[in-house]
Amino acid sequence: MLRRGRPRALGAAALLLLLLLLLVALLLLGGDPENERLRGAAALEGDPPAGREGHNRSGCVLQPPLPPKCELLHVAIVCAGHNSSREVVTLVKSMLFYRKNPLHLHLVTDAVARNILEMLFHTWLVPALRVSFYDAEALKPQVSWIPNKHYSGLYGLMKLVLPAVLPPDLARVIVLDTDVTFASDIAELWALFAHFSGVILLWLGRLQQAGWEQMWKLTARRELLTLPATSLADQDIFNAVIKEHPGLVQPLPCVWNVQLSDHTLAERCYSEASDLKVIHWNSPKKLRVKNKHAEFFRNFHLTFLEYDGNLLRRELFGCPSQPPAGAEQLQQALAQLDEEDACFEFRQQRLTVHRVHLTFLPHKPPPPRPHDVTLVAQLSMDRLQMLEVLCRHWPGPMSLALYLTDAEAQQFLRFVEASPVLSARQDVAYHVVYREGPLYPVNQLRNVALAQALTPYVFLSDIDFLPAYSLYDYLRASIEQLELGGRRKAALVVPAFETLHYRFSFPTSKAELLALLDAGSLHTFRYHEWPQGHAPTDYARWREARVPYRVQWAADYEPYVVVPRDCPRYDPRFVGFGWNKVAHVVELDAQEHELLVLPQAFIIHLPHAPSLDLSRFRSSPTYRSCLQALKEEFHQDLSRRYGAAALKYLTALQQPRSPA
Repeated sequence: MLRRGRPRALGAAALLLLLLLLLVALLLLGGDPENERLRGAAALEGDPPAGREGHNRSGCVLQPPLPPKCELLHVAIVCAGHNSSREVVTLVKSMLFYRKNPLHLHLVTDAVARNILEMLFHTWLVPALRVSFYDAEALKPQVSWIPNKHYSGLYGLMKLVLPAVLPPDLARVIVLDTDVTFASDIAELWALFAHFSGVILLWLGRLQQAGWEQMWKLTARRELLTLPATSLADQDIFNAVIKEHPGLVQPLPCVWNVQLSDHTLAERCYSEASDLKVIHWNSPKKLRVKNKHAEFFRNFHLTFLEYDGNLLRRELFGCPSQPPAGAEQLQQALAQLDEEDACFEFRQQRLTVHRVHLTFLPHKPPPPRPHDVTLVAQLSMDRLQMLEVLCRHWPGPMSLALYLTDAEAQQFLRFVEASPVLSARQDVAYHVVYREGPLYPVNQLRNVALAQALTPYVFLSDIDFLPAYSLYDYLRASIEQLELGGRRKAALVVPAFETLHYRFSFPTSKAELLALLDAGSLHTFRYHEWPQGHAPTDYARWREARVPYRVQWAADYEPYVVVPRDCPRYDPRFVGFGWNKVAHVVELDAQEHELLVLPQAFIIHLPHAPSLDLSRFRSSPTYRSCLQALKEEFHQDLSRRYGAAALKYLTALQQPRSPA
């Protein structure tokens, strides 16, 4: 429980308002107790002094009126790498949850964070939210000369040079660290800029004459004569500048920066939960920090960490704004759907735009190799247990799309961190596609994973299959020997088998596999319920084959294949169960890819409980009828693209059932 009673004030405020050239920047700085005195150097005229009954508690400070509800608020954040990209999402969620104003995010990012966050915000479709990106790499030369021991590296110094990168006409901006969580409307913080009324011009005039860039660089060089390196990144330099120029500072109540590092006295900032405005996890320990009310703050943070981001796609009533890119076209397409259509659910799911968080965990791209192969697959929460054993079977790069809720994404993160096998593999790229809608968007997931593969070739697999231990090396050697690439289009078929046993000894060679096949411990995949799906592979010929052999496409053929990375994408209309891989192989054949079966390659399917979509397919005539309608529409589209060459695929529509 948070203690009640009268709060004791900190010796000084924990937030600094800096007027930098033509911008007023509010920086959330760290919590070194030695710097508390500097932060209180210049209180605004008319504010009460910070004493035992000081102005740190929000209820004791005159609150300026909030900005007009349609005023655009600007926020700048420096973000680099995979972990910071995850942190910033939680920060943004907390801002969006409380906000009543349009927001413009100015994100200074490295290439990794930009790739992640551009896709995330593009697919999030949040109204009244603008996002601009700025290249952190271009700023490095301006700060790389400063020795720095802070764990954030050069990125921890970049707030010093924000005026050089932000638009020159930007008058005010709130600058935030990625590790903060809002507990109130950010407009309340923006409103505190009103304190500068009548003083801004004077201060801006001083800064324009002195020059902020010259000011901080001269101060930094002077400090570094006696300081071997900064330990608090840009904060050390800000504090030194403030010491010399206290007129730049406006202290704020510390409820706007409740710091949860090991050495702060954060509990002096508040006595009620309602006092809290911003929680700052400014310790390398983050959520593991020791604090009197740490459990309360952790639970508050986890609320936003696991909060369904789809719920933040709400409009700001009475505040018209330009819709996110693609939102209008999406709404028009959705409006044309007939809700009385028995297949409305399928058509709506196809149009659903899922939030996508690429490379959710740290990832190191594989070194360039001309014949390298990435395993591409998709999975949901109930298949996480396959990841460790898959990593043992496939030593090469993987690109995996995971269909998860926000809460499940955090469970997945903890699952990987607790696994020595998974945490050691940084050549596996995990892409989280956030769950929305009643049907499993299997082909959309495959397309996300496929688009993020970085090697010249991809092995299009499913998560329930284990590859032969030697398959990765064998595929690379086969690609080289067959001289694929250039004008030769080929799809290398990897024969698929299955076991009905949950425990069995995985074969280490083709000879061992054939022995298990003859003993009845293994079977050709789905031989008993969907033989046409893999019969064209010609398993009898494969038993004796020593070299790759060509097979012909046939109706409903759905092999697992190795193809170039720029192969056709999967058709997103096929959601749930049925015909999703079949349609893709049809497209490969229509584009004249040879189907070459590899004689030493194999994968084995492990048993598992039927998926919900498979159960619905088996039990619902409407489900099967809708799948048939989708197949017919697919064939019509195929005919428009390939003309008479597509006629041979018409036989595929005559099948009464369809596999996944």
